[in-house]
Amino acid sequence: MSTPTRPGGRKPSVRSGRTTGAGRPAPSGGTPSSPSTPRPAITGRTVRGGATTAAPGGRAGAPADEPAKGLRARVRRGWEVLEGSDHSPSGSSYYLILGAALALTAIGLMMVLSASSVEAISEGKDTFDLFLKQAVWAGAGLILMLVLSRVGPRAYKALAWPSLGLAIVLLVLVLVIGVEINGNKNWIRIGSQTIQPSEPAKLALALWFAAVLERKKALIRDWKHALIPALPLGGLPIGLVLIGGDLGTGLVLMMIAAAALFFAGAPLKMFTLVGAVAVVGSLLMVATSSNRGGRIAAWLRLNCDDGTDLCMQSDNGLFAMASGGWFGVGIGQSRQKWNWIPEAHNDFIFAIIGEEFGLIGTFVVVLLFGILAVATIRVAMRYTDPFVRILMGSILVWLIGQAFVNIGMVTGLLPVIGVPLPFISYGGSALTFTLAAVGVLLSFARKTPHSAVAAPDRSAS
Repeated sequence: MSTPTRPGGRKPSVRSGRTTGAGRPAPSGGTPSSPSTPRPAITGRTVRGGATTAAPGGRAGAPADEPAKGLRARVRRGWEVLEGSDHSPSGSSYYLILGAALALTAIGLMMVLSASSVEAISEGKDTFDLFLKQAVWAGAGLILMLVLSRVGPRAYKALAWPSLGLAIVLLVLVLVIGVEINGNKNWIRIGSQTIQPSEPAKLALALWFAAVLERKKALIRDWKHALIPALPLGGLPIGLVLIGGDLGTGLVLMMIAAAALFFAGAPLKMFTLVGAVAVVGSLLMVATSSNRGGRIAAWLRLNCDDGTDLCMQSDNGLFAMASGGWFGVGIGQSRQKWNWIPEAHNDFIFAIIGEEFGLIGTFVVVLLFGILAVATIRVAMRYTDPFVRILMGSILVWLIGQAFVNIGMVTGLLPVIGVPLPFISYGGSALTFTLAAVGVLLSFARKTPHSAVAAPDRSAS
């Protein structure tokens, strides 16, 4: 049978059908090919950097799957190498949290020795007295951190109510047998050591809020369920601390409670009302205390007529940081710590860091807190358990928020309210329970789950 031809003797061209699916031809006007006859693979070409290269299995002009280019893509790939992809965590957040906490603790011990030794010499005391006490508390905190890093969420939920009850008992004992220092009754003396019960109360409050709000997750949008029992029971430790006169610690406890409610999903209107009440209460405490009122006046530069007023501490702190320049005057060479800055080893230790290590040294401290924050957020984002998210968010706001308040206080952005710098300022019980809080973060970072979003199934392609 002869094949029909067009005028001029040419045979008609048969167009190949377009593929649908995995290489199967779609119906077309041409003659269907036999199922037993293999269809040749269609090869296309892809343009790379202005040149064309063959790409097997693709159509001409179709771009091949290439890795994204540019600064943003490189940063994303570098972060995936460090942290892992969304579906397979690398576990580096555990080491970032641990490394940042240990580095800050080491810096703190070094600076406590540097800032406290000269005052000890001037008072005829042992040069290493405060340093050795801080080192002992740091050792206890590291042991507690190691123990808590091996505990799971179920155990933390079981500890929530007992820890809050113990914290309330200790805070009541402070009001009965506590020691008053600088107008604040916030310590219990045991032998030669003093313990500040408000420090374990911070961790207990975070645990309790996470356990209670996790059970109320279905009703948390109703402000009544968000406030009860959060306000009466959760507000009890805050009230006891405020009765003792420690407004700074009370504000930190308020931040923990607010963070827990926020991460639990409480309505934002409630924060406006509660925040207004907190501001009014803080103003009343300032108005009823000459010490707190004088500090606010010093912050507003209303009573800075001579060098013996309440402005001296903040002014000399700024002098210390200014004299440090970019690289500092050298470790141990601070001049302002020679009884010019009150509490140089405690609330204003950040100023001594700025003087001895300069702006670079302060940036290193801020960077370490930033690493701790980012690693904690990365771990919390991988969990779908609301208890874990609320607890990690509360601890994060506690540590980073308190650091922000202290640094703002030293640099003059906030009034001096007696809030120490976490990990670094002198204070045994503060350092111990700060490291304990890091142990809680490590317990969740140690078993970071894979992403809840399933990876796409590529078996069918």
